[in-house]
Amino acid sequence: MIKEARIVDVEKVAVIGSGNWGTVIARMLGTNVVQQKGFDHEIKMWVYEEMVGERKLTELINEKHENVKYLPGVSIPENVIAVPDLLEAAEGATILVIVIPHQFVNDICGKLKGKVHPKAKAVSLVKGFDTTQSGIRPISHVIKEALKIPVCTLSGANLANEISEEKFSETTIGYKNRQEGELFKRLFETKYFKVGIVDDVLGVELCGALKMLSL
Repeated sequence: MIKEARIVDVEKVAVIGSGNWGTVIARMLGTNVVQQKGFDHEIKMWVYEEMVGERKLTELINEKHENVKYLPGVSIPENVIAVPDLLEAAEGATILVIVIPHQFVNDICGKLKGKVHPKAKAVSLVKGFDTTQSGIRPISHVIKEALKIPVCTLSGANLANEISEEKFSETTIGYKNRQEGELFKRLFETKYFKVGIVDDVLGVELCGALKMLSL
């Protein structure tokens, strides 16, 4: 049985992660939420705080509108706000875009557990698997079990630097609820980033993870 989609009138987006790929995604979404109906125009991007010289990375991002450490030379829309506090970044968000290294997923989800919006849903761009002594789990399962929210997956032959230069790329979003899949397609798709959707969360995720293993 497919549960009713968690769609709200105005979706608020938070990007959890701010490395090279996370910043590229935040940049793209920052433009899209202004152009598309049904999205709050502000995006909060969670940044693991670190020092760049004598300045905090979040301060530099918000001042220069550029991730000087992980995506130098590429401008970020002013509506993307770098936030060092994870709970503050996720507060009120109905869409969590999770773009972090797979080894940090359990820790991040543990901190978010019980503290996400009741209508929240996630899309995972995380590559890899959760590996423990008891076996291997897909990252989407880890997120879903910890946060008790629906999870879509996004994967493709996507290179962050090429997308930051707006070179044409294609990707696939796997969904269980078509409305949520279509919502994420609207959120992510641009003239240079073509998005297909398919009713197969795990298949999309596994293809992405296996691609990484083959490199």
